[in-house]
Amino acid sequence: MKRQRSTTESLLSIVLGLEAVLMFFVTLTAFGLKAVEPVVAFAGGGGLLVALVLTAGLLRFPLGVWLGWVMQAVLIATGILLPIMFVVATGFVAIWVYCFVKGRQIDSARRQLQEN
Repeated sequence: MKRQRSTTESLLSIVLGLEAVLMFFVTLTAFGLKAVEPVVAFAGGGGLLVALVLTAGLLRFPLGVWLGWVMQAVLIATGILLPIMFVVATGFVAIWVYCFVKGRQIDSARRQLQEN
């Protein structure tokens, strides 16, 4: 039988997946604008992209959620190389926070309904 994913896990994994797609384009942008050396752009961007995808897979564990919060901080830190990322990453972090809070509320309501 397939494991039932929580709403929080589902929502947060969607956000991390979208952030991984974002990192693909950020990597290309950093390369195209010559913000960093090509090796640094592709290694760093690729590494962060893989970390986001792996973190999405770990969300069933409390450690995965904590890693997700760390990934949000790292995403904002990319603004050091591309200043527009401070704005874009803040938007994604806002989506992450909303999905975290709303997902917990929905999961709590679902548990209450199952208990009754």
